[in-house]
This record gives sequence, structure tokens and C-alpha cells, in this order.
Amino acid sequence: MPARRAAPKVRSTVTALTDRPSADVLVLGGGINGIATFRELALQGVDVALVERGDYVSGASSASSHMVHGGVRYLENGEFRLVNEAVHERNRLLKNAPHYVRPLETTIPIFKTFSGLLAAPLRFLTHTQRSTVERGALLIKVGLIIYDAFSRDGGSVPRHRFLGRKKSLEAMPDLNPTLKYTATYYDASMHNPERLALDVLLDGVATGHGRAANYVEVVGIGTSGGAGSEVRLRDLASGREFAMTAKVVVNTTGPWTDLTNDDLGMPTRYMGGTKGSHIVLDHPELLAATRGRELFFENDDGRIVLIYPLKGRVMVGTTDIDADPRQPVVCTEEEVDYFFELVHHVLPEIQLDRSQIVYRFSGIRPLPRHDDETPGFVSRDYRIEPAELPGGALLLSLVGGKWTTFRALGEHMANLALARLGVSRVVGTQTLAIGGGKDFPRTDQDRAAWVAAHSAKVGAEHAERLLLRYGTSAAAIIESFTADDAPLKNLEGYSTDEVRFLAGQEQVEHLGDLIYRRTSVAFVGAITAALLDELAELAGDTLGWSAERRRDEVATATRDLAELHQVTLEGAARR
Repeated sequence: MPARRAAPKVRSTVTALTDRPSADVLVLGGGINGIATFRELALQGVDVALVERGDYVSGASSASSHMVHGGVRYLENGEFRLVNEAVHERNRLLKNAPHYVRPLETTIPIFKTFSGLLAAPLRFLTHTQRSTVERGALLIKVGLIIYDAFSRDGGSVPRHRFLGRKKSLEAMPDLNPTLKYTATYYDASMHNPERLALDVLLDGVATGHGRAANYVEVVGIGTSGGAGSEVRLRDLASGREFAMTAKVVVNTTGPWTDLTNDDLGMPTRYMGGTKGSHIVLDHPELLAATRGRELFFENDDGRIVLIYPLKGRVMVGTTDIDADPRQPVVCTEEEVDYFFELVHHVLPEIQLDRSQIVYRFSGIRPLPRHDDETPGFVSRDYRIEPAELPGGALLLSLVGGKWTTFRALGEHMANLALARLGVSRVVGTQTLAIGGGKDFPRTDQDRAAWVAAHSAKVGAEHAERLLLRYGTSAAAIIESFTADDAPLKNLEGYSTDEVRFLAGQEQVEHLGDLIYRRTSVAFVGAITAALLDELAELAGDTLGWSAERRRDEVATATRDLAELHQVTLEGAARR
């Protein structure tokens, strides 16, 4: 039987910072790249602290396309280093996080043969989109041959294949019959990015060397507290300000990197993020039309769009629009129109309307400043900018970064911090399982054995559901269940003790943390007014919320669903 992974409690960790207000390294920003850096350092035995002004992965990291990919298109930008690193990291994640990362069959519908051959070199050299020439079959074929060459890693994913019109329509009959070819290749899907990030965080906490707190913001730089620099912080729950002293400060606040550096008295102009939006549809006909594949294609304006079956829904994205990180971003009606037009272009017989949208979300990519460069051609690679803070601490500012490369980026950032501290690396993470990916059963036989070993309390069906939801970390959740555990009244597949565990063990501060990131209920459109009330009662009982606090949490969640995700409770539930 696979070994059970202990569940480190990470609630109320602000006191872990204030009781010992110093660390070798202080990481600012709890997106995936900050969390990856935190894990890398904690695994080396470094005293590392992380603070996040919102909830973990609630900023740029929360608005991903749920893909782990090398980036076929980046080849045209000449970003060969990034593609090489990304495909290797994709293959590692398939092995290290099999509970959340799985192979994804991706098909490109192609409508022309030689188109783009002359425009591609110009785009490569100038990074501008001077024309709206669609890429044809020959150019895509060359790109996928190169991509396969980068992807060689023991057969982690199959190589690409090309089909003509007849065989393409036999395989996917809902595609536009005017296409000439399809190209199919494999990347990987990331079914639960927020929970994957939480697993990375918990790995760091479990070492005993990492301390992490959400809802803590940077407010300024103080005088030196001795060996290092003093960063002033504010606990947003209590309003209390305190200071942390560190020898190395890592700024991984994504699109807000320049604003954070301003707060530290180190003005920079590194960032130039762009907004990406997605919609999620409850549309059985569209879901069936995908045949379980992601459809990935280029619009005639040069932008890439995806149609992606996920969690029994279909996600459509994404856009690439310059954005100001000081302003909230939402998916606009114009973007919805754009998505509908593109779906119609690829699947012309599928009818769409706004009533089928159960969720919308937007985020700002942490891209470098790009001035007049076309957003789609801005580098997706990352760089790390060093500086010295008052008091002598090394400031490392991250510019860029992708979900796929978070482990490699965290390793790179950690190595810079280790060099400054004079500490040698003792643990490598290239083959280290992440969270519930440890001892995850990969065969039907092993899965059945795991379920049988953990079904006494919850039954086989629920044990398997929890395994698929949390990986082998589900063992600790099942162990916490009591005789009073019962199914939720307003959400199929979840139970009361499961919600209590999430609230009590995973640093939930607000109701929104539960519905957006500890679970996927908002994403799939399962929210109802009754469910919000039920979750607020369970979380409130666990966290000691007053009746007034529970009402406020429900009101805030209801408002955010409407304003940020265009979801009204009357139209949100889709089962």
C-alpha cells in the first residue's frame, strides 16, 4: 500500500512570521513561480518565508489555460531555449504530478497549404504582425517536426501526425468541411492548476524549513534589522503591520513586480503584461464535437485560440490585450463575440449562445515590457533581475515566467539565492514527485488496490473520487473523516468533512478561497445561493466565523461572482 503523506497544517501562519521575524530568504508573491522557489529553497534546508497579498495562485496564476506545453508557436519567435526547457518540464510533470497532469491530444485544423511561408521569416526577424496571413500546412509541418525533436524523452508523448481532409472529417466529423488537413500532436493538460500549486506549497511547508502566509502585503522597506534588509508587511486580516528581515528578497509578484519594487523603494519598469480571457461553457454538443481533444488553431488575425474539453465543460480562450495591473480585468462582451466567431469558424454547425456560459475569467500575463512589439510576439521566456536593497539584501525580481516551466524557474531562482547565502544544494527536484503525485497508482490494478485500502470509511466510489481529486494526499483527508461525515446537500460528490478539512488545513481565509481554488465548483458552474450558504456554515464552524462574518462572506462571494466572472446565482448551477 502506498505510504500516506502527512497533511501539514498551514492555517494561521502569520504568527509563524511574527514570532520569528527573520528568514534567510523572503519570497514576495504566492503565484506558481514564487511557490516553486519557496519549495526549492525549503527542500535545501534554507529558512524561507513566503507572503502573498491575496490567496495563493489567485492572481496571474489563476487565469491559466490549464495547459502544460512547450509552445509550438514560440519556435516562430526563435525562442528555442524556452521550447526546449518547456517540453522537458512538461515531460517531468507528467511523471512527477500524474494526479493533475496528463497527456493532451491536440488537433490543429488547417485550411491552407503554403500560406505563411513568406510572412514567417519576417515575423521571426521583426516580431511584428504586418499581415494576417494564416499559417499553412507546410509551415505547421516544419514546426511540429522541430517540436518532436525537442520532445524526445523516452516516449513521454507520441509524435505528431498529419491527416488529409477525408480522414480528418472521419475522425472529427463536426470540423469545418472546407479544411484541407489536420495536424495532431500531444502536450499535456493541467486539470487542477490551483491544487497543483497548493501541493507544491505544502511540499515546502512539510520540510519544516518553510513558512507561508496568504493575505499579507508589502507596505515598504524599513531600516536594516542586522544581517539583511527589513521588509515591512501588513496582515490584511488584522490590519497589523510587522517587519521581516531577510538576506535575500525574491520578488515573484508577476504583473505587479514593478509596483512591488516601488513599495521597496526600488522603482523599475520591467513589466508589460497582457490580458488573457477565457469562457467556460456547459454545452454537451460542443463537448462531444471535440472528441476529447483540444482544438488549437490560428485566427486570420494571427491570434491563437483553443477549444478545450475540461471537467465536463468546454473552455474557450484566449485573448492577448495590453492591460494595466492596477485595474481589475474581466472578460468583456467583445471577447465573448470573438470566441463565438472562432468556434463557428472551426465547428460551423455548433450553435452557441450566452446562456451556455457558466464561468468567465481573465488574468494578466507577467510579460516583459514590450513597447510597440505585437503582444502575441512578446517573449514568453523569463529573466531574473538582481539589485541591492537598503540593508544589503539581494533583491531578485522575476520578469516573465510560465506555468509549464515553474520547477525549472524555481530551481534557477533558488540557485541564485543559495549562491548568495553560500549554501550548497542538497536535493534535486527534476524527478521528485509533487504532493499527491507521490506513489500515485498508474495502472487500473494499482488504483483498485489503493481504493480498496482506503474505502473502509468512505466507500469505494468516494475513495476513488478523492484519489482523482487529490492524488495520494487523499489518504490524509479520508483519515480525518468522522462518523458525522455526510454528503453536501447542495453539491454532489463532496462531503461535509472534506470541506472542513480544506477549510481547516489549507489556510482558507475567505469563502472565495474554497469555491475558486480549493475546489473547482465555480469553474464548472456549480454555484448556487444554497451552496454558498452551506459552505459558509461549514467553513465558519471550522474557522470560528461569527454569523455576521458568514453573511459577509456569502455577500462578497456573490458580488465577486457577478462582477469578476459574470455569474449570477440563478444561472450558475449546471449539473
